[in-house]
Amino acid sequence: MPATALRRLQIQGRGVRTIRENQPGVPAQLSSFALADSPSPPPPLPVQMPAADELQVLTSLEEVRAATNAVATSGQRLISIFTPDMEPSLYDQPAFLEIIKRFVLGHSFAKVRVLVRDHSRVSASTNRFIAMARRLTSYLEIRPLAARYRDITSAYCIADDRAIVYRLRSDRWEGIAALNSPPVTRQYLIEFDTCWQASTEQVEQRALRR
Repeated sequence: MPATALRRLQIQGRGVRTIRENQPGVPAQLSSFALADSPSPPPPLPVQMPAADELQVLTSLEEVRAATNAVATSGQRLISIFTPDMEPSLYDQPAFLEIIKRFVLGHSFAKVRVLVRDHSRVSASTNRFIAMARRLTSYLEIRPLAARYRDITSAYCIADDRAIVYRLRSDRWEGIAALNSPPVTRQYLIEFDTCWQASTEQVEQRALRR
């Protein structure tokens, strides 16, 4: 986590604090995806959203789950998920699955990318997110993380280039969430893009060896 963000966060017991930040106003351009136009977005789900210019400190599964749903709901074009094993307690939940379904069907050029660090721990036969990805292959793509990046211990969910839920350690629930923090979000979006490209190259190399 960037030092500039860490210096502003203090976890007190199991409570949640919010820290107001000044945010720049120019978002980075995101890549376009050649997908067909989709229907108009449905009404938003009743997800509790933190204020747009606040960082929220997270200390429990329930807080991380609520923040993940809020971040995903805020997405307009791109959701990027970095996870050790698809984390069923976050991503294989009815509320989150409904948010993703509405996202991909309600936004033009919508795309969900997932990098899984330990693919051997994923149960494809029972995970509903994976089942959805198999039905919506043009919108949802799940890839194993390239071997050279498997020492990364963090986990996060990013919407576009502004909103993020971030945990320094994927085996713990302490972390932060923000709906409008481009400096923090873009840093991890760049990391995700680098890992995504490496995973693409790994898949292509395996295909060539066959």
